[in-house]
Amino acid sequence: MRQLQGMDASFVALETRNSPMHIGSLLIYNPATAPGGFVRFKDILSFFESRMQLSKTMRQRLVKVPFDLDYPYWIEDPDFDLEYHVRHVALPKPGDWRQLCIQAARIFARPLDLSRPPWEFTVVEGLDNIPGVAPGGYAMITKVHHAAIDGMSGVDLMEALHTLVPDAPAPDKPDNWKPEKVPNPIELLGKSYISALTNPLKQLEVAAKAAPGLANAIKGLAVKDFKVSTEMVAPRCRFNKVISTARVVEGRSVPLADIKSIRALSPGCKVNDVFLAIIGGAMRRYLLDKSDLPAKTLTAMAPISVRSGEEKGDMGNQVAAMIAPLGTHLEDLTERLDFVYSRTTNSKAMSDAVGARNMTEMSKVSPALFMALGAQLYTRLGLANRMGPPFSTVVTNVPGPPVPIYSSGAQLESMMGLLCLTDGLGLGHVVQSYCSEATISFTACRKLMPDPDFYAQCIQDSFEEYRDLAAKLNAAPTKNASAKKAAAQKTPAKKAPTKKRAATKPTAAAKSRTSSTKKAPAKTGRKIPAKGASKRKPKT
Repeated sequence: MRQLQGMDASFVALETRNSPMHIGSLLIYNPATAPGGFVRFKDILSFFESRMQLSKTMRQRLVKVPFDLDYPYWIEDPDFDLEYHVRHVALPKPGDWRQLCIQAARIFARPLDLSRPPWEFTVVEGLDNIPGVAPGGYAMITKVHHAAIDGMSGVDLMEALHTLVPDAPAPDKPDNWKPEKVPNPIELLGKSYISALTNPLKQLEVAAKAAPGLANAIKGLAVKDFKVSTEMVAPRCRFNKVISTARVVEGRSVPLADIKSIRALSPGCKVNDVFLAIIGGAMRRYLLDKSDLPAKTLTAMAPISVRSGEEKGDMGNQVAAMIAPLGTHLEDLTERLDFVYSRTTNSKAMSDAVGARNMTEMSKVSPALFMALGAQLYTRLGLANRMGPPFSTVVTNVPGPPVPIYSSGAQLESMMGLLCLTDGLGLGHVVQSYCSEATISFTACRKLMPDPDFYAQCIQDSFEEYRDLAAKLNAAPTKNASAKKAAAQKTPAKKAPTKKRAATKPTAAAKSRTSSTKKAPAKTGRKIPAKGASKRKPKT
């Protein structure tokens, strides 16, 4: 048995019917690379079964301590049944993108059975009318409880269930897995008593480790390495209320090359700052249309991974949090990106001073009973409708594989992240990269966002605004250089005229440069299909 840590246990404590605490992905596969050019459901089951030993998550279930007196435990499930966890459905005709998103939202809204290993994968066939999806292509909707994985360990799980070549053999590593006996309540209460005795010592140890970080934070404030401002306190908006059981999901795929070119608008900014500014622009457009945009900037909680190389493959969460203002109060694109860059730099300096790892360690010694009671009271009393939110949304950036990967021989074509929601947090974003593209996806409460296609269009428009502005900036130096060259050629020579030379033709490279300045900016990626423009044009 292995006991959950504080942050992992908090995700179990927060689990309610309205707030199932799992994360996942919507994956789309092309079976053309598989043997025979198609993949059967039994092929997927066989493939997963052959790779179970590569993941700690797949065959472990939770055991709760009576009365929530201590954190739950992980045990190897004695009743593990692979076919329970891998399901199979098909879309009705015509099988378009909207139907796939609705199916994903419905599946994702259902809580996991925590008496079994907390994950489910649903294979979805019938994607007959989605542009860019190959004939016979299928999707997979994944759900894994947040107590078992964070974003980075989720990537490790993806690696366990995928290969780098379509015809990779089964692992030669022997499967030494053994089930464990489910402990009885008396055993668990005995363990909780021992934990209660030792927890004060753990708290002192964590406090001693955190003291230097707190001293650094006080020093940093004094010498103004960073500052604490009211911009980090989020205003209320329509997404900071009690949520319903229903969900909506959507996403847009964008070329990573365009994201990198947008960085030139604010020298020094990171790729993550660009994504935050794009999402800030999308939320501004959406809330303006609803006449619900606060005068103060909205903020995002951006998780920071503190997982070390030695912890690769470990279950659970190794993350700290950073608050990132989104600049939703700014209409000018460059001003918004500059604002986001400066505020995230400030937040990173604050996190570095305290120590992101220290923040994670402090969560591990919170009393389990108080954590569970606090989570239940927050939900039952509807405090999300009365209290100000700690942040407006979540934006988590998960780096995916830079090369194509395969499952059951089929190539993964695109991936879109899905996120859990809680009362007070009715909208969450996942930015996930794969090969040369990145997907900006979102999960929202259907009651708080009844028109996900419109918000997806807001994301698309916000990205295209930045892309086009960056293209103009990149084209300007070329035009200025061409103008200077032309002016120099027209300047009369001071020396005596010599015999005229034949006019030289422009080189191929020059032609290429000229054509590149006239070429329209590249369209967004087709992996996550971009639907037609909304009937309502988002306000800016």
